[in-house]
Amino acid sequence: MGKTPDTAYSLQPIAATLVDLPIDHFRLLGVSPTAEPEAVLRTLQLRLDRCPDQGFTHESLNQRAELLRLSADLLTDPERRGQYEATLLELGQDHPGDTAGLELSSNLEVAGLMLLWEAHAPHEAFQLARQALQPPQAPALGSGRESDLALLAALAARDAADQDQEQRRYESAANLLQEGMQLLQRMGKLPEQRQVLETDLSRLRPFRILDLLSRDLAEQSARHEGLTMLESFISDRGGLEGSALEGLETADLPAGMDQGAFELFFQQIRRFLTVQEQVDLYGRLQDAGSADASFLVVMALAAAGFSQRKPERVQDARTRLEELNLDGLDTQPLLGCLDLLLGDVDRAERHFASSPDPALKTWLTAHPGDALAALCDYCRTWLGRDVLPGYRDVDAEAIDLEAWFADRDVQAYVERLERQAQPRDWSSQDLSPLTVDPDGTLPLPLLDPESPIDAPEDSDDAPGGGFVWPALPRPTLPSMPQLQFPQLQWPELQWPELPQPSRSTWIGSGVFLAVVLVIGVFSVVGLRRDAEQPQLAGEPSIDSPVDQLPPAGQQPGSADNATEASEQEPASAAESDADPVLRSERPSEAQLEALLQAWLDRKALVLRGDGSADERLQPIARTRLINQVRQQRSADQSEGLTQKVEATIDFMRVISRTPQRIELRADVDYSDQTLNAAGTVVNSTAPRSLKVTYILGRDEDGWRLQAYAPD
Repeated sequence: MGKTPDTAYSLQPIAATLVDLPIDHFRLLGVSPTAEPEAVLRTLQLRLDRCPDQGFTHESLNQRAELLRLSADLLTDPERRGQYEATLLELGQDHPGDTAGLELSSNLEVAGLMLLWEAHAPHEAFQLARQALQPPQAPALGSGRESDLALLAALAARDAADQDQEQRRYESAANLLQEGMQLLQRMGKLPEQRQVLETDLSRLRPFRILDLLSRDLAEQSARHEGLTMLESFISDRGGLEGSALEGLETADLPAGMDQGAFELFFQQIRRFLTVQEQVDLYGRLQDAGSADASFLVVMALAAAGFSQRKPERVQDARTRLEELNLDGLDTQPLLGCLDLLLGDVDRAERHFASSPDPALKTWLTAHPGDALAALCDYCRTWLGRDVLPGYRDVDAEAIDLEAWFADRDVQAYVERLERQAQPRDWSSQDLSPLTVDPDGTLPLPLLDPESPIDAPEDSDDAPGGGFVWPALPRPTLPSMPQLQFPQLQWPELQWPELPQPSRSTWIGSGVFLAVVLVIGVFSVVGLRRDAEQPQLAGEPSIDSPVDQLPPAGQQPGSADNATEASEQEPASAAESDADPVLRSERPSEAQLEALLQAWLDRKALVLRGDGSADERLQPIARTRLINQVRQQRSADQSEGLTQKVEATIDFMRVISRTPQRIELRADVDYSDQTLNAAGTVVNSTAPRSLKVTYILGRDEDGWRLQAYAPD
């Protein structure tokens, strides 16, 4: 930093020590280098009239005023100003990139640092104030100088943290706040300011977690810190369920997050965590008593096992799931899917048959293929929708059951399970009754290698579903009944021809066929469970497989569904005279979609200037969202603008459901135009499709929208 001669402050007595202030006279006074003397004097008067009112001593404020006057004197004197500007130019040429500075006597240090802070240089002000509080230049205990420096350090630390946060430098912001708190703690000063810094640090925690966990996997230290911070954050909230938040005001919540906001935050965080990191995290949370975590660790283990070709982890997931006892959660189809992945087709069938869900049984009975094909279709969709998404290192699109069962490690593990459950001498005479059933209670004859492959028949008149799967060319299995489900359309998959089986291949082939059937069932069961089956109270909002089973013969998102919904529900809740409040304790998908569409329609009316936000939105949304719309409309109104919004729910499905909370995922067709008072379009958004997550909460009189977030 280059320093200019002490021309402005030459009237001050020479002190034993000098303080370097990284600012020039123009910035100190707050004027442009081209400012005329009249502008300098006007600025001076404004600065004198607007003294900091945070509690600085009268002495420091007087010294501040004195420094401002001295700078103004220099800048209004043509001769002295010319010399000063020439000096600045010379310093800029000799030391390019350096900041011109001033030298002050130490007795004016506090006033100078105060002016530096006011000049929007909080980082420099904080560091210099902290340095001034350290020995040997530390002021006398209890002195006014000590008090002023401590206050200045606290204010500068907070402002510097705000600047870093605006630039998404969250860890740097947190370090500044922590340093400020530690400084005040050591000095025993300003408890109120300490509390303010602590509150700012707490609200910064989610951003710090996101910052640390979003870094490259090679930055292990930063990621470990982020994981530790995340676990601590969850623990402070009383687990994933937020059990410690009951009765707390919003201002007292950790990071100011209610449960709905936390769940949206956690969904965002999950994408930056590896599958192993999530397995470890959920395991520790389960040990701490979290019911949601006990389910999530099962899903994470299943994802790890399938994606990494580690069947032992699938077995671990199955064991944990079997031990779970969660009210409202039907674990039978999930166990069936895991059994299928482990090659136990018979046990998988028994689990599916044991499910109390009537819609699942109807779907299984009506499936167009055999039982094995149904199980495979279900399991495949389950893996792709509920198990594999949400991990940093897992490809949710790579669902290849054939590759799974062709893997040598998988084949070896399945063979080992069979030997453990049914030890026998594998001679040629025993080959005929060889099964993939570890219990050996329901033998399944293996496929004759010379038997033909049945060609599937597509149902052309069936409605299209949200998930469209092919009819599998599959071997004829005499022990499996042939079931028909003409209302579903299954696109055609082409499987490579199976190799001539060796003994191990026999096992792998049988296991694969078994698995293929299991997978299909679970995928469709998960499509529509919300309308037919009660949900787990406190069910995790992420990766829940228990909520989306379609009615028999119908897939979610199908054209028939959309038509039916449009016939049963009003096109716009805002334009209907019917009561918009959704009072049903367990609303159907059609009712939920109608509520979302009512929110979009009524919000559009408010932004168009047709009615108030309170009038339109109170029956269907909570106060926070209503306030957001009100502010948005007020901003437009102040500029003489209106918005013409077109938003329609194209597809919607239930992600999770509890007695007090419902999470929905919707595809929204959206476009908008901004018009001025003359009706001219001044801005517009072209039609596009948005994926949005909605959170509904149950109030005393019905369900209301409490939060939403575009993906």
